Order: sequence, then C-alpha cells, then structure tokens
Amino acid sequence: MVRLQHILDSWKTVRQDSAAAVEEFPADDLDYRPTADVGTFREIARHILYAGEALTGLLMAGEEVFGGPDFRDKLKPHVRELPADAGAPEIAAALRDWLARRTAELAAKSPEFYAQMVTRFGDQVTRLEMLQFVKEHELTHRQQLFMYLRMKGMVPATTRRRMAQAAK
Repeated sequence: MVRLQHILDSWKTVRQDSAAAVEEFPADDLDYRPTADVGTFREIARHILYAGEALTGLLMAGEEVFGGPDFRDKLKPHVRELPADAGAPEIAAALRDWLARRTAELAAKSPEFYAQMVTRFGDQVTRLEMLQFVKEHELTHRQQLFMYLRMKGMVPATTRRRMAQAAK
C-alpha cells in the first residue's frame, strides 16, 4: 500500500535536491544548454516548478481528465509566474516555498479524495497515483539538472550524500 505521507515526504526530498541544484549551478550560466535542441538549465528548473504547481492545482481543483487538446489551457490558472529573468535564489526559494504550501494543502485532503479515479493521458489512475506521477515527473527533470551539473564538473547533492555515507 502506498501512503500519502510517504509520497509527500519523498517529494519534499526530491524538491530539496532540485532547489539545491539550482543554487549550486553557476549563477551566470543559468541559460546553459548542452545542445540547441534541449532546454536551458533555467527552463528546466522553471518547468519543475510550474509542472508541480499546475498539475497538483488541477488535481486539487477536482479535475478528472489530465490530457486532451485543452490540457495546457486547463493548467494555466494553476501557475503563478516568476519573472522571466528570475535568478537562482528566486527560483530555488519558489521551488521550496511553493512545494511546502502545496504539500500542506495536499496533506489535508481525505483518503476518499485520493481514492477517486482520474484519467491521466488515457489511463485510469487514482488521485494518489496521479500525485505519485507528479513526483516522478519531477525526478525525471531533476536528473536533467544533475546532468547539467555534471557537465559543469559539479557533483549533485545526492551523490555527495552517498559518498559521505560510504566514507563512514
């Protein structure tokens, strides 16, 4: 059985590592992209922020269909925009603050709320499974941030923790 609090606590850890990556990346290089056809570091960090905010906002608003031709329009009311030139401190703070607020709101929802079925890109899932998907989506993009860190010769926080644990 998957427990709501476990998902929320795990997501907080994932988000903390996303925010740390933003803070650690060279501030004057946030628009770095390894090739022309991928997002910049800043774009990926903002995507993590906006996707988590919008998808959970839609989930909490009672949406039952995640997908379809009007999906992006449905997301828009659930996103607060940062200035386009927001720097690392603003993005990292928003990553932490917005998730803290949102996880508190999500924790207040009933077990019945999370048991309800929704359609996610054609598949039937519970609202709890949808929330797990949102966290997994962030994990995918956090890994992109980590790859960009590696390309700059930097070691992500998760690896540093693992190395410190192994050294004990």
